[in-house]
Parts: sequence; C-alpha cells; structure tokens
Amino acid sequence: MAILATHVGSLIRPPELLQFNVAKERGEAYDEAAYEQALATATAEVVRRQAEVGIDIVSDGEFGKSSWITYLYERVSGLEMRLVPLEGSSILPPSRDRNAFPGAYAELDAQFEHENRESMGTDDEPADVGPQWVCTGPIEYDPAAVQRDIANLKAAMEGVDVVDGFLPVVAPASAYWLVNEHYESDEAFVYALADALHEEYKAIVESGLLLQVDDAVLMHEADSILATGGSWEDYRRWAQLRVDALNHALRGLPEERIRYHVCWGSWHGPHAFDPELKDVIDLILQVNAGQYAMEQANPRHEHEWKVFETVRLPEGRKLIPGVVTHHTNVVEHPEVVAQRLVRLANVVGRENVLAGTDCGFAQGQFVRRVHEEIQWAKLRSLAEGARLATQELWGSAAAA
Repeated sequence: MAILATHVGSLIRPPELLQFNVAKERGEAYDEAAYEQALATATAEVVRRQAEVGIDIVSDGEFGKSSWITYLYERVSGLEMRLVPLEGSSILPPSRDRNAFPGAYAELDAQFEHENRESMGTDDEPADVGPQWVCTGPIEYDPAAVQRDIANLKAAMEGVDVVDGFLPVVAPASAYWLVNEHYESDEAFVYALADALHEEYKAIVESGLLLQVDDAVLMHEADSILATGGSWEDYRRWAQLRVDALNHALRGLPEERIRYHVCWGSWHGPHAFDPELKDVIDLILQVNAGQYAMEQANPRHEHEWKVFETVRLPEGRKLIPGVVTHHTNVVEHPEVVAQRLVRLANVVGRENVLAGTDCGFAQGQFVRRVHEEIQWAKLRSLAEGARLATQELWGSAAAA
C-alpha cells in the first residue's frame, strides 16, 4: 500500500503548442495536421515529465482544451458567442471579495489583462467588451475532440511507469458564462447540459481512463449570490439543482473511476469570503464519485482537514487533499507535504488518502498561476512528500 501522487490536471502549455493556440484564437490560418501532431507530441512529453518527477496518476495537462470551462462550448451545438460590455475590467462575476478589496482586484485584473495580451503577442489596449456565450438551440455533444484527447493520453502512457491516467472535464455548475435563450426553464437548461456532458463522461470512463469532474463555480457562486443581494438559501437552491444534474450526468458510471474536484477559484485573490467547507461538505459528498479532490494547502483552507473529524467519509470513498498549492511561488518542503497527508490519514484512514494539488497550474491555454519551473518543482515535492507519508504510515518497505 502507498499514498499515490496525482494533481488536478491542468498544466502549463509548451511554446510549440501555444503558437498554434494563438493562431486559432486570432482566427488565423494554421496547419491542422501539424497542430494535431504538436498536440500529440506535447501530451507525450508532459506525461513523461509527470512520471519523471514521481506522479503516479497523470493527466494530459488539458493540452487539447482552450480552458477548463470554455472548451465545452467548442464541443457542443446550440451555443453562440457574443461580445458584451465588461463590468469594470473583468469578465469575472461580482463578489464580496471584490467589494472588500477593490484596489487589489484592480491590480489583479490589470495584471491578468497584460499577461493575456503578452501571451497573444499583441500590444492592443484592453478591450471594453468580453465574450458572452448564449444558448440559442438544442445542446448536442460532438465526441470528436474527447476521443482525440483519450487517444493522445493513452498513447502517451504506453511504456511510461505510471499507475493510471485521468482526463479532467467540466461539471454542469461550472459550465459558466452561459445565458439560456432556448430552454423553457433554468432546470431544463442545466439538465440539457448534463445530458451532453454525460456523453463526454461516458466516453472517458469506457476508454479505461479515470474521469475527473471539475467544479470550482459551485463553491464561488455562493460569494456571487450573496454579493448581489441573494441569501444563503438562494445559493443552496442554486447549488442543489446542479449537484442533482451532475449525478444525472454521471448515471450508470462506476463511482470508483470518478474523481470530483472542487476549489474556491484559482486566481491569486484574498479569498476572504470563500464559503467554509463545513457549510458545503454535504453538497460535495452527495456527488456519486469515488474520490474527492479539494483545496487544503493554501492558508485560507488548510485548516479544513479537521472537518473530517466530525463529517464521516462515505464507505469506499477517498480524499485527494491539495498538499501543494498553485497560490504561491514557494515550493512546499516534502516534510510539510507529508505532515499534511499524515494528519488527514490519521482521521479518515491511510488507505483513503491520495496526494494532490489545490487546483491546476494553468486554467487555460494562456493562463498560468506559477512559472513552469515552479510547477515541476512543486509536483516533485508532492511526490516526495507522498513517499515520506507512506513510509510513516506503512513503514519504509512500503515507501520503497
């Protein structure tokens, strides 16, 4: 037995792939065959690097996706993109965090805009409009892209010393920035999304890979609803509908092949108004998944491992705590990683814990949270810490 090392999935894209992504984003002509080859090559290399630093359960880095959310809009019918005026300088929703720290967020927004223009190789002034995706017809899923991602990851894993592989995909609650102009109700719209996502989820599981469902918006929407005059009860109704829809999307799929990841948003903000884990853990544990990945490394949420002293983890399910974080450039010491793992394992059982990250290191093709060198150093420390924890929990023979 051992504590296996994994992560949330999204990794920083290499320059060889980004040149194609820039051309696609700008609507410029590019060689499709050359892009597909570059994508396959980049996926093989990122899997090799993960194995090299000691990661046991690897991903494709989400290299085939534009971002962890909007990739879906490229894979379904019934949606169109419109440009709408931005509120202030951000496409992100309002929140109490923004209201409490307006100067800090103004700087963060400006930095994000600068980095985005730099990645795109343009000196254009920041736009006063942003994308708004609108549902104007029936939502139907096209499996071509997910089948490509499956094939690339499985090919990359051949001959590489890893335990398993996973593909991250979005949850119905986090298929965000969508306006419904077609379905008769919010519920009908959310369940139509769930039906489309079921096709993606099923394809991944049937391929033999692990499915990871990413759901940051489920947590952050609490802050947005409360910031705009809604109540906690309003948030709970909003969230419950989407948890039910997610279970609908997961219907018929084996729980042991499903990971559910929640976080409170990846941006480097204060996060002073994140909902407490103790107040939302019941929503999380309703999801029919075998493993739950959540933030427990950054200083806003590290204390929340104690929730499991009073909340019982359902039988047969496991936790993937974040034991290194994307929120800081500091590389966690392996001993710190081990301590975080051991204290949780002593509460929920050593066989019920894996080692993970708080969130992804790159939420989109042009968005990174740390430098690539730091990303790999953190993942190596994660793996080393998992080995130290294994040694402490099972003995030196298991760690070897």
